[in-house]
Amino acid sequence: MIFKVTNKIDYIGVNDNTLDLFESQYVVPNGVSYNSYIIKDEKNVIMDTVDKRATKEWLENLEDSLGNIVPDYLVISHLEPDHSANIQILVEKYPEMKIILNQRTAGMMRQFFDLDLTNRYVLVDEGDVIDLGEHKLQFFMAPMVHWPEVMVTYEQTEKILFSADGFGKFGTLDTDEDWTCEARRYYFNIVGKYGTQVQQLLKKVATLDIKMICPLHGPILKENLEYYINKYDTWSSYKAEDDGVLIAYNSIHGNTKSAVEKLEIMLKENGAKKVVAMDLSRDDMAEAIEDAFRYDKLIIATPTYDAGLFPHTEDFLNHLKSKNYQNRRVGIIENGSWAPMSGKKVKEIIKEFKNIKLCDTMVTIKTRLNEESSKQLEKLAKEILN
Repeated sequence: MIFKVTNKIDYIGVNDNTLDLFESQYVVPNGVSYNSYIIKDEKNVIMDTVDKRATKEWLENLEDSLGNIVPDYLVISHLEPDHSANIQILVEKYPEMKIILNQRTAGMMRQFFDLDLTNRYVLVDEGDVIDLGEHKLQFFMAPMVHWPEVMVTYEQTEKILFSADGFGKFGTLDTDEDWTCEARRYYFNIVGKYGTQVQQLLKKVATLDIKMICPLHGPILKENLEYYINKYDTWSSYKAEDDGVLIAYNSIHGNTKSAVEKLEIMLKENGAKKVVAMDLSRDDMAEAIEDAFRYDKLIIATPTYDAGLFPHTEDFLNHLKSKNYQNRRVGIIENGSWAPMSGKKVKEIIKEFKNIKLCDTMVTIKTRLNEESSKQLEKLAKEILN
């Protein structure tokens, strides 16, 4: 796919509708885009390459866009293979082309390619500017957003931020869907651990006059940029985006599920603005993580299994831990036919999270709801909303 980003900048990326799992773990029902760009000026620049799955189409796009032009530079924003897989092909195709990269990227290059390209490196550091003629590229380091070598590029003349994986989204460019949902799922699962580093990057870009954001995945953002930047500010601050309750549950024989269904009714009767229940055994884990960060309240409902946690619940909690889950109100429902232990195990993991307000009421179900546990459920529904 080729289209004009501006008169002097072409998009030469590729839509991949054949990918089932992004990073071999995240379901992408609408595929993903690998974005790459060309800036045409006195000096011509290729902004990143694409995944090896898209090499053939990308090279065709590259050649169609360049025509007889020989590129002067390749900018490497991020070495992850879905953006860097074609570097070797490119440097062999254009032996005079220089590579713009930072010191951290240079130190990692031999891990990915059996090439010594040091004589072709143009090393840049924080705030450095390279003059292309009409266009001027300024570089800002973005370590751990979400790899240590990441940098973003600001084109000063047309005021475009090439944001690497920042502001990215699942889904191909020809997918008609809301940006926020899939961008949120992408953010919390890919970048979410590194909120502090994202905040540092946002402070840098806040000083820039940005008219357009060109990420490495997902659509180019041209309008209402404040909306997207504010979303990133909220997400990376670990603030709740919406007032609501996520009930993340597992149910072996249906009894815990029945309790969850009753709890949903109770929560709504007590004034909950939004209640979402997700079956951790069947629903998309990445979406469950997304919703855990989206809403300000979380209830974990899980049976005891082998004197511990049900595996999918444990997996969910470990995902939250790895993504720095914090600043939320949490309730617990445990189930166990003879020795309920899951509540204790959930607490052991939750206590390692930051700034979690755990409800005093813990519901204990022994096989199925009875009068006593139903009263506990009602008490929990009221407590978590107050």
